[in-house]
Amino acid sequence: MALGTMLKAPLLLLGLLTEGLAQLAIPASVPRGFWALPENLTVVEGASVELRCGVSTPGSAVQWAKDGLLLGPDPRIPGFPRYRLEGDPARGEFHLHIEACDLSDDAEYECQVGRSEMGPELVSPRVILSVLVPPKLLYLTPEAGTMVTWVAGQEYVVSCLSGDAKPAPDITILLSGQTISDISANMNEGSQQKLFTVEATARVTPQSSDNGQLLVCEASSPALEAPIKASFTVNVLFPPGPPVIEWPGLDEGHVRAGQSLELPCVAQGGNPLATLQWLKNSQPASTVWGTEHTQAVARSVLVMTVRPEDHGARLSCEAHNSVSAGTQERSIILMSSLSVPAVPPSAITILGSASQVENKNVTLSCVSKSSRPRVLLRWWLGWRQLLPMEETIMDGLHGGYISMSNLTFLARREDNGLTLTCEAFSEAFTKETFKKSLTLNIKYPAQKLWIEGAPEGQKLRAGTRVRLVCLAIRGNPEPSLTWYKDSRTVTESRLPQEPRRMQLGNVEKSGSIFSRELVLVTGPSDNQAKFMCKAGQLISLLQPPLPVPPTNVTILANASTLRPGDALNLTCISVSSNPPVNLSWDKEGERLEGLAAPPRRAPFKGSATARSVLLQVSSRDHGQRVTCRAHSAELRETVSSFYRLNVLYRPEFLGEQVLVVTAVEQGEALLPVSVSANPAPEAFNWTFRGYRLSPAGGPRHRILSSGALHLWNVTRADDGLYQLHCQNSQGTSEALLRLDVHYAPTIRALQDPTEVNVGGSVDIVCTVDANPILPGMFSWERLGEDEEDQSLDDMAKISKGPTGRLRIHQAKLAQAGAYQCIVDNGVAPPARGLVRLVVRFAPQVEHPTPLTKVAAAGDSTSSATLHCRARGVPNIVFTWTKNGVPLDLQDPRYTEHTYHQGGVHSSLLTIANVSAAQDYALFTCTATNPLGSDQANIQFVSISRPDPPSGLKVVSLTPHSVELEWKPGFDGGLPQRFYIRYEALGTPGFHYMDVLPPQATTFTLTGLQPSTRYKVWLLASNALGDSGLADKGTQLPITTPGGKEEPEDQLPIEPPAGISGKTEAESEDRVRNEYEESQWTGEQDTRSSTVSTTEAEPYYRSLRDFSPQLPPTQEEVSYSQGFTGEDEDMAFPGHLYDEVERTYLLSGAWGPLYDEVQMLGRWDRTPDFLYLRGHLV
Repeated sequence: MALGTMLKAPLLLLGLLTEGLAQLAIPASVPRGFWALPENLTVVEGASVELRCGVSTPGSAVQWAKDGLLLGPDPRIPGFPRYRLEGDPARGEFHLHIEACDLSDDAEYECQVGRSEMGPELVSPRVILSVLVPPKLLYLTPEAGTMVTWVAGQEYVVSCLSGDAKPAPDITILLSGQTISDISANMNEGSQQKLFTVEATARVTPQSSDNGQLLVCEASSPALEAPIKASFTVNVLFPPGPPVIEWPGLDEGHVRAGQSLELPCVAQGGNPLATLQWLKNSQPASTVWGTEHTQAVARSVLVMTVRPEDHGARLSCEAHNSVSAGTQERSIILMSSLSVPAVPPSAITILGSASQVENKNVTLSCVSKSSRPRVLLRWWLGWRQLLPMEETIMDGLHGGYISMSNLTFLARREDNGLTLTCEAFSEAFTKETFKKSLTLNIKYPAQKLWIEGAPEGQKLRAGTRVRLVCLAIRGNPEPSLTWYKDSRTVTESRLPQEPRRMQLGNVEKSGSIFSRELVLVTGPSDNQAKFMCKAGQLISLLQPPLPVPPTNVTILANASTLRPGDALNLTCISVSSNPPVNLSWDKEGERLEGLAAPPRRAPFKGSATARSVLLQVSSRDHGQRVTCRAHSAELRETVSSFYRLNVLYRPEFLGEQVLVVTAVEQGEALLPVSVSANPAPEAFNWTFRGYRLSPAGGPRHRILSSGALHLWNVTRADDGLYQLHCQNSQGTSEALLRLDVHYAPTIRALQDPTEVNVGGSVDIVCTVDANPILPGMFSWERLGEDEEDQSLDDMAKISKGPTGRLRIHQAKLAQAGAYQCIVDNGVAPPARGLVRLVVRFAPQVEHPTPLTKVAAAGDSTSSATLHCRARGVPNIVFTWTKNGVPLDLQDPRYTEHTYHQGGVHSSLLTIANVSAAQDYALFTCTATNPLGSDQANIQFVSISRPDPPSGLKVVSLTPHSVELEWKPGFDGGLPQRFYIRYEALGTPGFHYMDVLPPQATTFTLTGLQPSTRYKVWLLASNALGDSGLADKGTQLPITTPGGKEEPEDQLPIEPPAGISGKTEAESEDRVRNEYEESQWTGEQDTRSSTVSTTEAEPYYRSLRDFSPQLPPTQEEVSYSQGFTGEDEDMAFPGHLYDEVERTYLLSGAWGPLYDEVQMLGRWDRTPDFLYLRGHLV
């Protein structure tokens, strides 16, 4: 099975996950503000890619973010030389172009549009750019490009490792173009994150057909146009085919005597090609063969001439090579057709003995079988014809004749061994002759006997191999040569007193000379011995002089059992030698001084020598050899013998004994034992913390035969000293081994939160339990979205032992937030702990501009709420004053609620039954904590006409329309709306246009004429009237540009589709919703939170369960997100501290918020509906 199939499941899962993320990242429709959105893209490493982003508001600042990192609005994108923005910014094209993509570009991207006058802030959905990295190399084992020799039918393992790639490549291994099915693969992490390597292992069983073929490893990937390959050539060894004998003709095996036969033997195939040989009756007949590599054939031709005795012979051709399991054979049986002519005399017989002593007569008779016609007989002695003494013809069977011839002659020595032949012949049988022969055996004694040995004058020495030859001339029967040593017959067996073996040869004949050798290795007993050879009555004698080297060295000891400190006396004795030898001692090459004894007489005319040495033994001497050397300076020979010391001693721990063993928690540990003892240790006892470990083993330990302690599933509780008791018959020894268990760090102490005053110093302390304790194992991270906020450059990192500190000097508000202590001592997993840094600072009350005003009707039926919000740590205490006098919160008309959310604190002062006389005043809110205080003023006034809007300006201008924007003023405590008055200069009359929706702050005025000057006024109105035209900020002169567009026929009564504006009511609704979703976090005054006026109670909505959720401030963002807010650009909807609740009598439920007041003609008329107004300005 190919690797691609094996990896299909994980790759499919990865594809589904990627597709899912892509579907979540891109909505089904293009969000407003974009006309083109980026899409998920896949690109091969080195290629270029472009992420599209089309913005509907071209004037906005656009930048891209990569994995949350903002790249900036500069089209050149500094710091990223391969990145640039493509397209026409005037058309809203801000496409991100990336050249030569690499793995660092594999990330999430989003297009961000900054807030501008042209539109709000926009962020595109995140898309994924996947960079495919093709594998560059394949590492094949055996090595690619080589010739690999395998044997057919045997299994081999081939591995193929891919280089770094993304995604993991599919690996296929092929042999002879066929995919190997027995393959397994492992996917591993590459050298970088997101990269993978794949190692495929295949089991290959080559066949003969694979010889000379390629084994190829292919790696395919979506990043490759074609797979990359690595290969090697396979040289497959396999046996040849059976041999075939190509018989000439049809009758296999049928031959004639005398026929010349050529038999080819052919063996096909095989690597290497076959080796051929011919056998005849199992005996080699021909070992010559040839090979034809192009046709893969081995050939051998047997050439022979058929003889009569070849009838029934077995001819075999054998074929084999180096990998053949056995020899393959093909055989043929020869069948010979022989012509046997008839012989008239069926046989010739010689009667009498051919053996005789010399100089005596020999009488013989020759008789033929019946023949017809008769045959004549004649005698031959060698080439000399002898005349018979008598010839006789007798009748034979069936009319035949029997011939007989008698011969007598004198036996002479020189006739010995000659052939005596009786020959029968006749004219009728001229083509054939019939004979009978005998060999004469004339007996006579040997003529001469002598001994040949070492040359005269040569000195023999003991241990020399000497060859003595006894020689005799002629003699019949062959002379029996016998060796004697000192009158004793030398036989093949060794004599008991002879330390060296003698080798006696057989009698051999060469021509007329007979010989018998005696080979001996000379020894002391051969010194001046008499060696004699006898042949019948002949005797030869040899007595050689013999220097004898030391033949044996014996060492005697005064004790067999030794212990450290004992004295050992060794005596070395050299037996007979000639001349005397010198004795010396050494111990493992170290020379020892000994005491020599005078030489003594020894057998065989030699001398014996002795020398002693005294040793003080220790345990280190056990097993060492003490050697005695006997050296003959004259003969230049040395004989040695050694005595091996056997020292009994108790166990001793060797220098290489490991004393400290390191292990990882949940892993294995082996406490080794390196001990020397004689005899070997009988027991190994381990003790840990006073408890003996069972020698039979336990759930997590066992004691090996070597004494080593094997532990598994090691825990930190196993750390400590282990005591080993090693014992034998000589005593006990102890050793202490330390097991150092490394385990992953665990945070034991981390003060959360850690508090510090602004400008002060503090240490965030992180204490861990870990082993090992490393100097650089502590690291710190600051958690936040902005990379700049994560910098710890201005903080000192200190670590000592198990405690790490992050030291902060002159703490700033921006440093408040979440920090992470990371501890990594090399044992996974690293420990992580979160801690919040709280920077304490004095209260900062928010001071909106212009001066905060709150309006409510002073008719003793309305209620109003004053908001005061401040930032500070620790918690803030609010106090209120009215016209500089502390406010009496015991007054039931005043109710205060305090809310705390992180570093943001709010105080809501509710005034019930507002009285114009008592409550129209300047209220002051003071926020205090231990670090200081701050205050803000709120002017409580009566309802009135709205203030004129401000900041009227042109957002965009066309020949027929103008888009306006403004800031609303104080609404006088009542709902306000806006309308536009404009006139064309030079044209009498004014035009009016209501702004819809009523609370919008932007509006597009249409129906204008090109190239025309206009004057535009903006007015605000509520139930009490409008703001008037006095303020210069509410009027604006404009001139429309020229154009070819046709003006519209009439002014629109409703804003065109697509006109949008941010209304105050929307701001109020958002703030109110945030308030209602928040949770109560502060204490409240239960006395002041109860409405005291009975007539207002049925219609008063209590704020006891009212939990405001105010827009976040810098501290709120900082404490919750690591101070990532922007202080200067933070905007709050409407005016703060000004929520007014007015209640009017209504039978039924609460009325809708922010309803427009319906004017009933007179202001003092009580409306028949409930009107509740709350507004932040």
